[in-house]
Amino acid sequence: MEQFKTLGICEPILRAIEDERFIKPSEIQEKSIPYILDGRDVVAESATGSGKTLAFGAGILHEIEKGEGIQAIVLTPTRELAEQVASSLRLFGKYQHAKITAIYGGMPMEPQIQRLAKTEIVVGTPGRVLDHINRGTMKLGKVNKLVLDEADTMLDMGFIDDVKKIIRACPHEKQVLLFSATISREVNRLAEKYMKNPVTVSVEAYVDASKLEQIYCQVTDKMKFSLLLHLIKREKSGLIMVFCNTQRNTDFIAKNLQKYDISAVAIHGGLNQSKRTSIMNKFHSAKTDVLVCTDVAARGLDIPEVSHVYNYDIPNESKNYVHRIGRTARAGKDGKAISILTKRDQGFFDQVLRDNDVTIIEEEAGNIPQVEIKWMEKPKDQSRRGRKGGQSGGSGQGGHKRGFGSDGKGRPKRAFGIQDKQTNSGGSGQGSPKRSFGNDGAKSQTGRSGPKRSFGNQSQQSSNGRNSQGEQKSTHRRPRQNKR
Repeated sequence: MEQFKTLGICEPILRAIEDERFIKPSEIQEKSIPYILDGRDVVAESATGSGKTLAFGAGILHEIEKGEGIQAIVLTPTRELAEQVASSLRLFGKYQHAKITAIYGGMPMEPQIQRLAKTEIVVGTPGRVLDHINRGTMKLGKVNKLVLDEADTMLDMGFIDDVKKIIRACPHEKQVLLFSATISREVNRLAEKYMKNPVTVSVEAYVDASKLEQIYCQVTDKMKFSLLLHLIKREKSGLIMVFCNTQRNTDFIAKNLQKYDISAVAIHGGLNQSKRTSIMNKFHSAKTDVLVCTDVAARGLDIPEVSHVYNYDIPNESKNYVHRIGRTARAGKDGKAISILTKRDQGFFDQVLRDNDVTIIEEEAGNIPQVEIKWMEKPKDQSRRGRKGGQSGGSGQGGHKRGFGSDGKGRPKRAFGIQDKQTNSGGSGQGSPKRSFGNDGAKSQTGRSGPKRSFGNQSQQSSNGRNSQGEQKSTHRRPRQNKR
């Protein structure tokens, strides 16, 4: 606790920190809190789970005056993060009895209006905060602190105009704190325009190779879900996160995992707030084992105890790969990140390797049974013909499949894809030779030698005629940059 005291945090907050049994400040807290308490504008580059809520919360709660109206606003990109931040601020401010209100869309306005009249700190999404400002139900005259949390995500989600309007609506004399996992050009421009000589602090985002194992496996489109199911059932794991690029794929994966007795739920922006809250409560309480999500739905959510991260779809923005795998191997615990690749994922995967300092080891999928898949119903607002493979950027398994017969109204039925044969998922499915990296018997980049590990039965030969048990484990490494 002595290290927290040296940062200048006031006594009531220190008592709350001690109740939580925090031993020492995180790196972002050590670097940013002194500047924040000194009243400086701060740009902080820090990932989710780094302790940034306490960093800006200490500054907000340090000067809060009871019963003096709204004095601080925290903007977050998602409803879940708004609730999470509000909950943390209540925890740290419990001895000051600060009134904190979370506001976001999808909920009735009237109860929010009633709470806003009595609150000191508002945490909310840009759209709903701007709604209240425009209605005159948020009085901003005494606001002296504005926090932009997960700023890069807010800009990625198209909130830039709303954020600018909120900044301009607040009093000119205020402290602005900007926290972001990445400091993009757009984030920098926002800081330059609306912040006064900000101090920049950053916590290096890196993957601890000693705690996090990163692997990838190449399969054909039709075997992608089968491999995911096989791995989830085989791996000894705690909580699991499965990342997809689209809402439709998250629903597809979750429903098919449920079909095979996996306790899985999907979360994305298409769900109403009560449903999203219920899902997150189940996952936090370990009543469900697998959370299938999109990047946007997951950003900002601090979910501890995740043992495995699966990239069912490779992210189409390479920086999201690091955000995803950073969900596991926390607090000194081991973690595993597994990427499932098809041919259509290769371009995005190559970009991940170029842009991030990561080493990802290839492992053989082997022979695994191809399972029956329940295909998604075609959305009503799409054309009757549909598209093979579902949505762009997905796996090809989230799409819809034509059946035979009709539903009585002249429309074709959707079919269940019944696939009960065994298929060698390690090959391309077209008889083309499988690429190999490294030499037989040679040491891999990890310093270990021996045969390539396999997820399935390796008693048969691979599609190129070689026994895969004799192949060397191979790696992808970030290529060296040309410094000339």
